[in-house]
Amino acid sequence: MQGCEFLFETLAIHGGTQYGREDVRQLDHALQCAALAEQNEASSSLIVAALLHDLGHLIPTSAEDRAHRSEDDLHEAKGAEILSRWFGPEVTEPVRLHVPAKRYLCAVEPDYYDGLSRASKYSLELQGNPFDKDAAGSFIKQPYALDAVRVRRWDDRAKVPGLDVPPLGHYRDIVEALMTAQAKSARTQILG
Repeated sequence: MQGCEFLFETLAIHGGTQYGREDVRQLDHALQCAALAEQNEASSSLIVAALLHDLGHLIPTSAEDRAHRSEDDLHEAKGAEILSRWFGPEVTEPVRLHVPAKRYLCAVEPDYYDGLSRASKYSLELQGNPFDKDAAGSFIKQPYALDAVRVRRWDDRAKVPGLDVPPLGHYRDIVEALMTAQAKSARTQILG
């Protein structure tokens, strides 16, 4: 399956890079996030979203790493766009919305901001700071916003150096099954 190979190669090849200013690598963060989704008995779609939520950070660009240049890299939109080739909104929307979910949680939960890592607080500034009351209300009404909040909470906890979690291959069957289901659904819609 070509899409699956692309995603797993991207994670394997580029996942060895540092996860922003955190003490874990990108792949470790992705695997920990997916493991938390599994432990919380999330749907297959949400497990895949958790695994791939930061894919946009891993796609090589010709520019320098924007996070180190004090710019938001919009990785959530980039990742969702790439994933839309193979997955429906049940995967792509939590990915696209996981950064706004952080802004939402900072706005509605007074203690949430204090629990963020220093690196996550820094990236929050780049991403637009907490939502105001109106923006928070608009965010949570969107389809898949609650799923994005779940991914966000796992994201926040998936930064433990050396944590033992299932390897990348553990998720191959889940990813392939979702891709197959999405392809069948698309063919059915086309053939109508």
